[in-house]
Amino acid sequence: MKAPGYATDQTDRLDATFAALADPTRRAILARLAIGDATVSELASPFAMSQPAISKHLKVLERAGLISRRREAQRRPCHLEGQQLRMVVDWLEPYRSYWAESYDRLERLLDTLQADDDGTDQ
Repeated sequence: MKAPGYATDQTDRLDATFAALADPTRRAILARLAIGDATVSELASPFAMSQPAISKHLKVLERAGLISRRREAQRRPCHLEGQQLRMVVDWLEPYRSYWAESYDRLERLLDTLQADDDGTDQ
């Protein structure tokens, strides 16, 4: 089932993005790239895994549009692509609004109950 209001291409990109974000190693890689560009070896250094394993994670992130790689002489730095994350934020916004409104209603109810309790104690 496709999300209402989203074209198939957008839904497919969103699915790929969420699949890429599902792995904690890939999320850690994105967190590191949020600080600045890094090479594969720099990204691999905090992990107890081989460079080919890190490269597989990078390919998933690249296919999802979350990172890009370019060639600078012998280096191939990776770069965080924020546009794809913007699509996730835009998709999540109605849900954030829903929960914010729900919490506001709950807070008003608790305030009312507290006021009622304060009134009956006197």
